[in-house]
Amino acid sequence: MDQLRFPIGHYEPARHLSNELKEQWITDIETLPMKLLEALDGLSEEQLNTPYREGGWTVRQVVHHMADSHMNSFTRFKLALTEDNPVIKPYYEDRWAELDDTVKAPIAISLRLLESLHARWGILLRSLSTADFARTFVHPQSGETNSLEYYLGMYSWHGRHHMAHITSLRRRKGWI
Repeated sequence: MDQLRFPIGHYEPARHLSNELKEQWITDIETLPMKLLEALDGLSEEQLNTPYREGGWTVRQVVHHMADSHMNSFTRFKLALTEDNPVIKPYYEDRWAELDDTVKAPIAISLRLLESLHARWGILLRSLSTADFARTFVHPQSGETNSLEYYLGMYSWHGRHHMAHITSLRRRKGWI
């Protein structure tokens, strides 16, 4: 079950953000919309409404969740860049995933949103200095303070993690 929930493993923060790793993570964020589109290519409405694992979200919910999550992350990056260690606003992703815009809306809406969002996010990320990546925000539920460097890696992983939900379901179901 853990392999289905975490097909690429859990997020492991880097000990040091090398230029090569930073470049890879930024590229992951910039190219996610195109790769996601490829991963979804040819899926029917029935397949989009199939959970990636028992008790998990449907493919449709995963796509809309990625848009929700990445919009929140982009905003958190901008808050951390313009305020000193801000406390961010958390959200209940499980509850958001049950709203009609996540359960019923066409995935094309979130795919377009991700394309635009990730284009802007890439521009922002490529403009940041080492000092900018060291800026932080506080998550009020956990009390954790982490740097933008940490979250750059987290969101590189997050996109690949959810893409793997889709691609591993396709392999298991023979939808390739």
